[in-house]
Amino acid sequence: MAKSSEQSMPRIGPVLIFYLALLMVIAAALWRFWPTRPEVGNDPSAKPRPVAPGGPVTTEEKSRIAIYEKAKVSVVNIAAAELRRDLLTMSLQLVPKGSGTGFIWDEKGRVVTNYHVVKGAGRVLVTLDDHTTASVSQIEFDAAHDLAVLWTDIPAAKRKPISIGESSKLQVGQSVLAIGNPFGLDHSLSAGIISSLSRSMKTDDGRIVRGLIQTDAAINPGNSGGPLLDSTGRLIGVNTAIISPSGASAGIGFAIPVDVVNRVIPNLIRGSKAPRPGLGIVEAPDQWSRQRGIPGVLILDVIPGGPADKAGLRPTSRDDDGRILWGDVIVGLDDHKIHSAQELYAVLADHYAIAQEVVVHVIRAGEPVDVRLRLTGDGR
Repeated sequence: MAKSSEQSMPRIGPVLIFYLALLMVIAAALWRFWPTRPEVGNDPSAKPRPVAPGGPVTTEEKSRIAIYEKAKVSVVNIAAAELRRDLLTMSLQLVPKGSGTGFIWDEKGRVVTNYHVVKGAGRVLVTLDDHTTASVSQIEFDAAHDLAVLWTDIPAAKRKPISIGESSKLQVGQSVLAIGNPFGLDHSLSAGIISSLSRSMKTDDGRIVRGLIQTDAAINPGNSGGPLLDSTGRLIGVNTAIISPSGASAGIGFAIPVDVVNRVIPNLIRGSKAPRPGLGIVEAPDQWSRQRGIPGVLILDVIPGGPADKAGLRPTSRDDDGRILWGDVIVGLDDHKIHSAQELYAVLADHYAIAQEVVVHVIRAGEPVDVRLRLTGDGR
């Protein structure tokens, strides 16, 4: 028999058929359950989202809103520029120096702010909440308290003095509001509490400012000179400084108490520096005392007929053999501890009045002695 010329076809095994079927099942499952890509393109049926129901404004919010609406008309933005001479043309130019905040003090249109906001300024402009601008014709200041008062030409109808409160009765935990122009964002409101009282801090030029109100209300660059208000909208302080590594608010801000402001500003308006109470002493320089480990204010001399002289405080002198007999060292006034002459005069200025009686705590020949006297008005 002749052999067939056709070759036999290869046979597909059952294992291969099984795997093919399994792959088909998996592919179908993936197709069924694979997430579909969202459709792209415009949707003519798109509509605004429905508004969720909200609750009424709370009593606390209503109070805060009312305080802001009343106080904002008294708050101004302050822009300061300084005069600089162009070295090429020798002409004077106004260069922006910075900005801050202030508030209308009285119906004459005078504005109160921090001294450091306008220090060295050749021109100052104030801007009200309705964007009305006014120029400044005169500035009086008290650098020791970082306060300044500006004479402006704010229109009479827009002179809305801020309400004045008191700071002597403030308590830690009270609610406060701050209005200012942080980073140039005018009339911004922030809220917080009084974190502490009677704080001290050193300014950029090395001065020590004492008796400050500490608050966690957000205070940023541009807030300086603005009002710190209590829960009734009264002025209780002037925002003046922050502690922050970044320069932005870190929840530690400071304000000058309104009782100090209400004492300093009228004197500036009258054109007179406030007479300051004193003990009637001549003291050793702070650096000299620190170098010798003296723990307070060494009295070198007393003013004849002054409070210290009358009360028997002892000045530095020499005995018959020429040996130095150190005078009394002042270490306290009433409840205030004193470590330096700078601190002594700051405490006198911030907490005492002329003719007020005070207990002076001194170290005399190594022993503590208390002396009662009545303050003089010559500031020494």
